[in-house]
Amino acid sequence: MFFISTKSLRRRWPWLDALRIKKYLPKNLYARSLMIIVTPMVILQIVTTYIFFEQHWNILSRRLSGSVAGEIAFVLNQLEQAYPQDPRRIPILLMDAEVATGVSFAFTADEILPNTTVGASDDYDDTLEAALAERLRRPFRLRDADDDRLIVIEAQSSDGVLRAWVNKKRIFTSTTYVFVLWMVGTSLLLFGIASIFMRNQVRPIRRLAEAAERFGKGQPIGEVKLEGATEVRRAALEFSHMRERITRQIQQRTEMLAGVSHDLRTPLTRLKLSVELLGDHPDQAPMRQDILEMEKMLNAYLAFVKGEGRELSTETDLIPIIDGIFSALRRGPYHDRQLLLHVAPEVGPLLIKPEAMRRCLNNILQNAARHAMRIEVSLSRQGQAQIIEIADNGPGIPAAMRETVFRPFFRLEAARTPRALVGDESGVGLGMTIARDIVRSHGGDIILSDNKPHGLVVTIRLPL
Repeated sequence: MFFISTKSLRRRWPWLDALRIKKYLPKNLYARSLMIIVTPMVILQIVTTYIFFEQHWNILSRRLSGSVAGEIAFVLNQLEQAYPQDPRRIPILLMDAEVATGVSFAFTADEILPNTTVGASDDYDDTLEAALAERLRRPFRLRDADDDRLIVIEAQSSDGVLRAWVNKKRIFTSTTYVFVLWMVGTSLLLFGIASIFMRNQVRPIRRLAEAAERFGKGQPIGEVKLEGATEVRRAALEFSHMRERITRQIQQRTEMLAGVSHDLRTPLTRLKLSVELLGDHPDQAPMRQDILEMEKMLNAYLAFVKGEGRELSTETDLIPIIDGIFSALRRGPYHDRQLLLHVAPEVGPLLIKPEAMRRCLNNILQNAARHAMRIEVSLSRQGQAQIIEIADNGPGIPAAMRETVFRPFFRLEAARTPRALVGDESGVGLGMTIARDIVRSHGGDIILSDNKPHGLVVTIRLPL
């Protein structure tokens, strides 16, 4: 006894993938829940309808057709006994048969049915033909009458042709269609009720997912309403507790760093004053440089940890932000850089934190301007995301180091210029870390790649 995994079977016979129904199933919970409810209902109706048509409808049709065929056979036998011995009895016989059966009869003596077949247009002619062939045992044919409610049955006798105008209700019952209509109608009603109930059950889950997404992007959210099933209420309650804990931790960290900032700035100020009082001492310049470096590191560290959590997201156009950064670069030490901006027609405003995104783009553009002479910024849209590409012609970053540069306080000096402090004007190695933190807080991501023939491309993907 041995077992074969489905993966090995799919590798051997790739066409088996086409038989997998999982990829054709709906993806969201609402559609899947409705499918779980509707599928058994549909299967039950198909089985019920098949059994009904195979048993009830066929049996009823055979009985109705057999009854009509028997009446016609009886009248035909009576005619053959009365004609030609007593032709005067034929009208009376046909009149009595019409009163007794509700079928209109007419007899034409010495007539022979043609060999051509004129079939009835309804689907029940096969059952009726089988019944007539069984009861009459003589030539006959069916055809539609001028009145749509009637069907003409012509039977050949030894002395002529008997015609019978039979109402279609005698051989067909409308209860079948009534049954189908009731079944389909009640199914649609139940489906509508199930859809309403399932929508009400799925709505709390969707709201909880939206609240989690907004909270993950740093957007303000209100209190999550506890509604739905017990499990959904519990998940919403735990989410609210988690949000409170995270918010409290961020607030405590911010307050602690504010205190650290205040405590460190006081001795730094005293050191500055002491250094200035040294006069023309040879150690004055190095000490002043060390103090300045400490201030830069402290400011960068506080800005990195504090983040931009208190800023609210608004509909913002990125083009003025990039133009403002370009203007600042042209006025500063990078005035000789070639700065280009390309904007696709479909680009529009985004729901972002303006100052945080300005800082992110400024860090990346400052870093690019420090190491390249040509910088191109491209704004485009791909699906449900807006793409920002910043390409430069600098020395680039090795592929093995592209993830490492996002680490806090990491300096990539080997791949760039000796002054390279990756993406950070203050020179402590926090620029790219802050940039990715801001992008990911907006629900996007940042990727580094090569710019042919040389240089670096920073791709930022922001959800619309």
